[in-house]
Amino acid sequence: MQLAQRNMEGAAAGTIDVADEVFAARFNEDLVHQAVTSYMAGARAGTKAQKSRSDVRGGGRKPWRQKGTGRARAGTNNSPIWRGGGRAFAASPRSFDKKLNRKMYRAAVRGMVSELARLERLHVVDTLQIAEPKTRLLAGKLGGLGLGSVLIVIEGEDRNLELAARNLPLVDVCVVDRINPLALVAHEAVLISAPALRKLEEVLK
Repeated sequence: MQLAQRNMEGAAAGTIDVADEVFAARFNEDLVHQAVTSYMAGARAGTKAQKSRSDVRGGGRKPWRQKGTGRARAGTNNSPIWRGGGRAFAASPRSFDKKLNRKMYRAAVRGMVSELARLERLHVVDTLQIAEPKTRLLAGKLGGLGLGSVLIVIEGEDRNLELAARNLPLVDVCVVDRINPLALVAHEAVLISAPALRKLEEVLK
């Protein structure tokens, strides 16, 4: 299949041939949901921790004798019902990772970029560069392309683009190697350079 290509000024710059298996794949909503939730779960720290009764200092002897004091029976002062005691069901560090096979992950991303292409939300430009790291310059370029909320996908690190985009709340810059399902669903459109498109095609084949 072919995708329309423009330059950074918004003028047409011909078309680019892409593989049908990557950019005309079936969109599987359930699989995309799995990929997004798996990615979000993997970002969770899982470092919450509380002390159980075995972790609390103390509790070596019985606080008072069993009978004759008029008070309730107590065997230890680190019991969960005591102030300063351990937690009954203490939280411990855990991993929230959800396993997703590599084939499933790639199929989900293929389906997402294919759906973006079908909905004309995938915009290809011959080159993605700005002369200076100025937010005003990048905002003007995106305005000329008719883009607001957009994920900019580039082939390699570009300091000028990253600095220019960080003050635009609806714009993110991502190197093609780090593209992920959450970034693809978080924006209304994806702006990708032709070299980055070729690299993405190779990765997803």
